[in-house]
Amino acid sequence: MSGVAWLGVVAVVFAIVAARLERWSIGGPLVFTVAGILLGPAALGGFDPPPSSEAFQLLTEVTLALLLFADASTIGLGELRRHAGIPLRLLAIGLPLTIVLGGLLAYVTLPGVTLALAFLVATVLAPTDAALSLAVVSNPQVPLTVRNSLNVESGLNDGIATPIVTVLIAVVAAEEGATQGWFTEALENVGIAVVVATVLSGAAGWFVVRARRAGWTSPTSEQLVVLTLAFVCYAASVSLDGNGFVAGFVGGLVFGAVTRRELAEPTEFTETTGQFLSYGVWALFGASLAGPLLEGGWHAEAMLYAVLSLTVIRILPVAVSLLGGGLDREAVLFVGWFGPRGLASIVFLILAVHGLHLRPAEVAGEVAYEAVVWTILLSVVLHGVSASLLARAFGRHARQSDDTDQGADEIRRRQRRSLAAT
Repeated sequence: MSGVAWLGVVAVVFAIVAARLERWSIGGPLVFTVAGILLGPAALGGFDPPPSSEAFQLLTEVTLALLLFADASTIGLGELRRHAGIPLRLLAIGLPLTIVLGGLLAYVTLPGVTLALAFLVATVLAPTDAALSLAVVSNPQVPLTVRNSLNVESGLNDGIATPIVTVLIAVVAAEEGATQGWFTEALENVGIAVVVATVLSGAAGWFVVRARRAGWTSPTSEQLVVLTLAFVCYAASVSLDGNGFVAGFVGGLVFGAVTRRELAEPTEFTETTGQFLSYGVWALFGASLAGPLLEGGWHAEAMLYAVLSLTVIRILPVAVSLLGGGLDREAVLFVGWFGPRGLASIVFLILAVHGLHLRPAEVAGEVAYEAVVWTILLSVVLHGVSASLLARAFGRHARQSDDTDQGADEIRRRQRRSLAAT
């Protein structure tokens, strides 16, 4: 059988035993990454999609656009305001600090990179992926505040990072003489995306809500309109030289605000479709990016930066952003650790390869490229395997803290009653 057929067999088997694997902290990203490595050119050789191919790029871009739209529309502006405390700190303080610290350490540790390329690496690796820590965000033992914070952060930080990545790709390309007028072009791309997504999602949301209230829609048609609208926002923006990811993100925010989340349930179909497509992206990552890296030699500096990215570069900005946020040390460390790098980082990496017009031979030995791939690969393994174990441990800690606080409150109440009696 062909590599694609074997990948289909892996998908069927995974679907059958998914719940069992989740108990062992083995999720879809890890399964399909390993499958891609084994089926790819580094092992069996039956699945060899080049990372520079248009099909690879299209699949990764459409998948991220769908997930951005679904996440943004499901969260909604109202819910974002209600749970704005910790996520706002993580996004407004933690994310910029992560990019700055990551860029500076990349410039110091990765030989031969320019400052702009160093910050591009940091921004590509800044977004987090909740799919890699699903055992955390879906575990009722973990306090709701922490789960919501991680979920909202991962749902929004890739959309926020998208225009920064776009600008930095243009800056690096300009440094290499590949383009001129990069700043104006990048702003135009983002501006076009915002306008297109706002108009399309605003109009579609207004009409769909009224059609739904009039009884003109069906559950299936509602699922179809959300999925199609997410793709249309992306495709229309790209056709007008806009940024498709910004369009997906802004479109989801506008659609969720206009519909007031009346279509939250049909939106789950779009999220499920994006999740299904993401397994294909993980297989491509394993075959085209991770497998060749494991097969050939690599730079020790790239591995060092990957370790720093998953630890210091993530945890320190989170700790700074959560100062005075009401979380204890264990909760801060827990949030800091669960910043897995996933789908958004893969897509941004592919965008950078295409935007800088790099050929496969040029990419293979690039230390900045290796640093990104190593970070994602280590994250798939470490965050995936540790999710269930640390979630249970943190859940026990949170319950003990609650019991201690309740006991202290009860003692104080008894003391007040005793003083009042005397």
